[in-house]
Amino acid sequence: MSPLVWLTVPFLPLLAGVLLWLRPQQVAPWYWLACVPALLLSIWPTPALELAMLWPGATWGADDLLARAWLGFSAVLWACASRFAVADLSDGRHVRRFWLFWLLSLTGNLLLVIAQDAASFYIGFTLMSLSAYGLVVHLRGPAPRQAGRIYLQLAVLGEMLIYAGMLLRMHETGGLLGFADWQNIPTSGLTAGLLLIGFGLKAGFWPLHVWLPLAHPAAPAAASAVLSGAMIKAGILGIWRFLPAEDALLQQWALWLLAIGAISAIYGVLLGLLQHQAKATLAYSSVSQMGYLLIILALGWQQPEARPAAALMLALYGVHHGLAKGALFMGAGLSTHVRLKVWHWVLMAIPALALAGLPLSSGAALKVLLKNSVENSLPGIWLTLLSIGSLATLLVVARALWLMRQSQKTQELPAPLASQVLPWALLCLIPIALPWLWPEMREALQQSLSGYALWAAVWPLALGLALSVMAIKLQWRIPAPLSHLPNPARVVSIGFKRWMSRPPKQAPVPASNAQRWRNLERRWNRFFQPEAVAASAWLIGALLLLGWLS
Repeated sequence: MSPLVWLTVPFLPLLAGVLLWLRPQQVAPWYWLACVPALLLSIWPTPALELAMLWPGATWGADDLLARAWLGFSAVLWACASRFAVADLSDGRHVRRFWLFWLLSLTGNLLLVIAQDAASFYIGFTLMSLSAYGLVVHLRGPAPRQAGRIYLQLAVLGEMLIYAGMLLRMHETGGLLGFADWQNIPTSGLTAGLLLIGFGLKAGFWPLHVWLPLAHPAAPAAASAVLSGAMIKAGILGIWRFLPAEDALLQQWALWLLAIGAISAIYGVLLGLLQHQAKATLAYSSVSQMGYLLIILALGWQQPEARPAAALMLALYGVHHGLAKGALFMGAGLSTHVRLKVWHWVLMAIPALALAGLPLSSGAALKVLLKNSVENSLPGIWLTLLSIGSLATLLVVARALWLMRQSQKTQELPAPLASQVLPWALLCLIPIALPWLWPEMREALQQSLSGYALWAAVWPLALGLALSVMAIKLQWRIPAPLSHLPNPARVVSIGFKRWMSRPPKQAPVPASNAQRWRNLERRWNRFFQPEAVAASAWLIGALLLLGWLS
């Protein structure tokens, strides 16, 4: 197959956008087909496509496992979310606007995954990040507008930091753009810092997460699914691609990144338990899960010889979390719009429990792989922290499910549409099917069925379920001082907006010659105050008579 087929991955969604101006209501149910080339190429990749006519080193392809895995799960998630979103837009309001930003975000997301050079990655990343603003503010109103403003401010800041870091990285590599060349060239502290903060603002781990809990509740359910499932992982992928595989500086920073990842994992759970909306709770759960991805990154830097294993872990964890969290965000949207039946809640429980390490699921397989990596690299206390992390994850997803259930009791809701339930149900079942479809995950799943591994997976789930039931029976409520915590990001954003919106001082306008003559005319008219018009008429008449006599 020709390498030219890689052009269909980013350009097919753009071509589909042309149909927006024809019959948006009729073609929207078929937009999921724009993800099919990406899915097929993730399974059967062709040689990379070199695009030297764009810039030196421009290359699109998926030559490694990480790129193929993330391309595949991104295509599946966007396809299911595209079909799911059709019913959310059934009222017909702002359909063209939503699908325009949707297709642009999809194009950027797929492009950055297949990019093998920094310029292509940056273009895709920027297109995705800025276009997602339209998805965050789509529902309109004060909350989406405020969440969109904070998102856009931090997105622009992140783009500036990444661009500066990319230029410095190009200088360090002698003007090269290919990621394959960058992996073998050391980096400076300034470059690494700019890239870590810039991509970290998109990834949303602590303390760069401030936009994430605001944007997810404000956006439509389908947009929240792709924001949390696919887009925020672009930040992790950017860090992995832009920074070298073996670098003494990054080895020194690895311990600090491990600490940040651990704090993020615990912080996201604690804040998630204090939320009153299911989507806000799931957003903080994403902050927690991004902490685990950061831990995997740090382990790859700490032990460069284990980088292939870290790449495998990133691939598996990205697929697992992206699809499971996308299913939960769609479920949160369903719970507020339609009446869910018992079998719907059973489906919802599968991705929720899989995130906490449910046996026979992708979560159990990943828990075994992560524990093996940590056991070989870190002190034994980290194994205890991972078990506590599984317990904490279960508590926060249980909180989200309970909030979804509460939303069903407050209003009369219609029955769900099959067009929404089918793509959502597919995502819910993937955590069970995935280990049997992926050989690497299947081997880890078999290890998770041993006696010790099974007990290590079951006791956090059992304890978490017991604590959740106890909290419901005792009617636990969030303490009043913790129910409305201040949000420094909101305060800073509003202050920045007011400072930018202040009325500018009027610059003094220098007087021109025309203005001077105009002032002289006014003084002359005031001199002949009552007879100004008559005197002017006599003067004009005298001049005309003088001209006639001469």
